[in-house]
Amino acid sequence: TLGNIERVQVGDSVLAIGNPFNVGQTVTSGIVSALGRNQLGINTFENFIQTDAAINPGNSGGALVDVSGNLMGINTAIYSRSGGSMGIGFAIPVSTAKLVMEGLIRDGQVTRGWIGVEPRDLTPEIAETFNLPITQGVLITGVLQNGPASAGGLRPGDVVVKVADTPVSNTVQLLTAVAALKPQAPATIGIQRGDKAMELKVVVAQRPKSQARREQ
Repeated sequence: TLGNIERVQVGDSVLAIGNPFNVGQTVTSGIVSALGRNQLGINTFENFIQTDAAINPGNSGGALVDVSGNLMGINTAIYSRSGGSMGIGFAIPVSTAKLVMEGLIRDGQVTRGWIGVEPRDLTPEIAETFNLPITQGVLITGVLQNGPASAGGLRPGDVVVKVADTPVSNTVQLLTAVAALKPQAPATIGIQRGDKAMELKVVVAQRPKSQARREQ
């Protein structure tokens, strides 16, 4: 059965199932080392479960399950200097896999949300320059004219701190959170504008196929 990623905690025991090096079905055990891993350069949309369960070439696409057999993720990649397991593996959360599955069933393709902004990681130096009371979030450096964000009231200089119920502290998290939104549906975007915390309603559009990574 599909598990509930919201209940997963760092330290939980997990099992990785796969066919490493084509030797046959193999099960390895470990724990959840981290949640929400991003900025790894593995994919455009990154929100990985990190595990120390041994994952090797051939495990990709295999299941990461909890001790009750519930699917928690899909094994995807490893960090390795040698090509073998070093105890740093990554899995796509079951929640993401479910969204992809539902999109394929409903639309015949994966549809991702898009709001039309150009983001930049907020650093302490930038926060000081703009005299902001926060040091984490995503600075909006550009807003597409007549795009969803513009129509919703987002402006250059705003700092996005939350998308729907998901906090964001860097551009990869923003991209992943926006991509998970349903096109043509409204979403609440939490921002910091100067010394004021605000919430804006933005009607999400479908991400254009040719959209550059830097534009969300």
